[in-house]
Order: sequence, then structure tokens, then C-alpha cells
Amino acid sequence: MRILDKYILREYIRTFIIIIIAFSVLFIVVDIFDRMPRLIRRGASMDAMMMYFLLRLPYLFLLTSPVVVLLSGLFLMNILSKYHESIAIRGAGISIVRMVTPLFWFGFFFSIIIMLLGEFVLPMSEEHRQYIYKEKIRGQKVEDKKMRSHIYYVGKNNNLYYIGFFDGYRNTLKTIDITTYNPQNGRIQRKIIASNAVWEDDEWHFENCYIRTFENGILQSNQQFDSTTIEEVDVTPLDFIKSAKKPMSMNFFELRDYINRLKKVGEKYNRELVELNLKISFPFANLIILLFCVPLVSASSRSRGRGIIFAIGLLVCFLYLSVLRICQSLGYNGVLSPMFAAWFPNIVFASIGIFFVIKAEV
Repeated sequence: MRILDKYILREYIRTFIIIIIAFSVLFIVVDIFDRMPRLIRRGASMDAMMMYFLLRLPYLFLLTSPVVVLLSGLFLMNILSKYHESIAIRGAGISIVRMVTPLFWFGFFFSIIIMLLGEFVLPMSEEHRQYIYKEKIRGQKVEDKKMRSHIYYVGKNNNLYYIGFFDGYRNTLKTIDITTYNPQNGRIQRKIIASNAVWEDDEWHFENCYIRTFENGILQSNQQFDSTTIEEVDVTPLDFIKSAKKPMSMNFFELRDYINRLKKVGEKYNRELVELNLKISFPFANLIILLFCVPLVSASSRSRGRGIIFAIGLLVCFLYLSVLRICQSLGYNGVLSPMFAAWFPNIVFASIGIFFVIKAEV
């Protein structure tokens, strides 16, 4: 069996390399014709444009990986069926699933490679590409959004926060209002008002601060402090800073930390949470999509259905990417939960693929 496994894997990898090179050249050429006129109008230099397009390769490679994986499998299965090799293999008592097992192992390890590519290579290439486009081509400054106003969020201990203005360069807050309420009856228990706050020694120092306590809606005490600290205010300046990076330019842990920061200050994070789940779910499409190669093995070399199966295989990739984009958009808008939006296409197409594998074995 090792000889057969090596043969199938060698032929598949050879086809895979040819297709991935062809796809890379094709997509770069299409991307150049699509974007170059706009880049030239913005006065981009030749060096900047060359680097910009080269840095697009990791993204294009990752996006088209399921298509390349499926096409390579379809070409290989087509050859095995055309020259009756698949019939000889099955005549030797080897099942279809066992015959294509090396491809599934390849799909699994390639999914891991794609995941690592999306974790380490893609964020760096996209960040540098964004830098080239904004600073080198458009002449804009790329930086975090450190100046924000009118911030509302719900903190721990039923605290409602309002920050009039945040200055991330000086790490200061203006017009702070913190209201603590009783969740059972909705009545105010405490109200903290401060004109400003300064971040020093890893804590906020509230200046010109008033702390009022209430019981059954009646004022019980009113304290005034020139400067004081409040331990339960656990947000830091970094939590208020909105990252200028796109989710694609962050690795898994950076994006997860950024989502936690958004949660702290009450910002919407559906889009980021969908992207976080996609960093895990999308790479495994390369394994799932290989399931659709199996039916081609059982098709006769003279069957007209082989061409239809080949066309269906290409259609599968288009449908998968279309369903993925639809679910992604629904997840962004909160119609679907972020996890469900990211994993639903994998669940559906894995189920269909397994059905085809079982039917091919019968």
C-alpha cells in the first residue's frame, strides 16, 4: 500500500504545484490590470507598485486554496479513471476511501499550513501592504485612532459609563459619569462625576470628583475629592484605542485581545468575532473540499457523466465561497451568531461531501 500511497500523493502534489503556479500568475495579472490604473493616477512609483502586488500573493493564495486543492484532486481522479487505474486498484480489493486516504492526509496538513499562513505570514504582508498603499502611495498617516468622544459602555458591578472625550496621546479623560444602579428595581445606587482623569501609575486619577450615594432614590451622601482613585474602574487607555488595523492584519491572539478591548468599552465586535472564527474554520475547507473528488473515481472512463461531475466540482467551490460570504455578511450584521456564521459552510459541505463518498462506495 505504501507504493500506491506514494504514487497517488506524488501525482497529486505535482498537479497541485502546476495549478498553484498558474493560479498565482493569473490572479496577479488580473489584479495588476484591475488596480494599476488607480495606483498610477495616485502617483505610485514602480517599486511601490511591485511590492504592493507581491504582498497580495499570500491573501490570494489563502483565498483560492480550496479551489486549487479541489482542481488538483479532480485532475488526478480524472487521470486515474481515464487510464483505468482506478478500476485496477478497486479490482485489487482496495476501497475508494482507502485509495484517496493520502489526499485526505494532504488536505489535513495543508489546512494546518494555511492556518499558519493566516496566523503569521498574512497579517505581516497585509499590514505592510496597507502601509505602502496609505503612506507611500496615498501619502496618508497610518496610526491608531487615539482621539475619541462620547463613549458609552456597561462595566462590571452594573456600572454605566459615559466618557465625554478620550485623549490617547496624553492618556486623559474628560467629563466622566459613572452610574451604578440596582438591577432589580433599576434605581440609582451611586453616581460618580469627574471633570477629568489622568492615567498614572497604572490607574486612573479622577480630578474634581463627586461621589454621591443613594438609597431608594434618595440622596444619602455627597463626597467631593480634588483627586482620587476608584479601584473598580478596570479599563486602561489601550481599551479605548480603536485599532486602525483590519482583522486580516491581526493574528488570532491580537484579534482576540482586540475583541476583549471592544467588549470592555461597549463597542460592537460582531465583525471581528466572525473573522476570529474564520481564522480557524476557513483553512479546513481545504480538507472538506477534497471529499468532492471521490465520485469522479467511480465514473467510467467512457461515461458522459464524468464531465458533469468535473463541472459540479468547480461549481462546489463557487457555491462554498458564495455561502461563506453570505454567512459572513449575516454574521457581521448580527443575523447569525459569529461562530455559526463561520462554521455553517463547513458543516453543510462536509455533510454533502460525506454523502457523496458513501454513495461512491456503494
